[in-house]
Amino acid sequence: MTRRTIRRFLPDASKIRHHKHLRWFGRLLHDPSLWHLNRRSVAGAFAIGLFMAFVPMPLQMIPAAALAILFRVNLAIAVALVWITNPFTMPPIFYFTYHLGAWVLNTPAPPVAFDMSWEWMTAQVGRIWQPFVLGSLLTAGASAVLGYFGIRALWRWHVIRDWERRKRKRQGRTSTSV
Repeated sequence: MTRRTIRRFLPDASKIRHHKHLRWFGRLLHDPSLWHLNRRSVAGAFAIGLFMAFVPMPLQMIPAAALAILFRVNLAIAVALVWITNPFTMPPIFYFTYHLGAWVLNTPAPPVAFDMSWEWMTAQVGRIWQPFVLGSLLTAGASAVLGYFGIRALWRWHVIRDWERRKRKRQGRTSTSV
């Protein structure tokens, strides 16, 4: 994917600077490194965005933005990636993370009889929070590492492919001009 293609999908920097939830970052949003599209910035943004996507907390965009500012990586990509977990994808993702945590802790998943009441909800949270949080953090860490190194490898492959294409093009031009 070329930079032009990535830029087409990213929002304008001024739009993000004036976003109601990100405005309190103030002048920090004017750092040019937050808007660059280079291998380091995009890979770091993927790591932060993927990590925060799997952390079970509300308003994941704010800590993702804070981490992107702290590590000076692409802010828009980091914030956009937290939407991997959205109202449609949360149930299967959280189900998986709970079962992963239960497997790591070697605790059997209890049968659940669903009852839409506050008492039932607080009792269930008390039983499942440890495997759920552990599974979420393991998934967050693994996806961040895979995203970081995956983007770096993909970026490198893309650059090498472009170099080779230009090299073949130059060789074709020099052999026809002789």
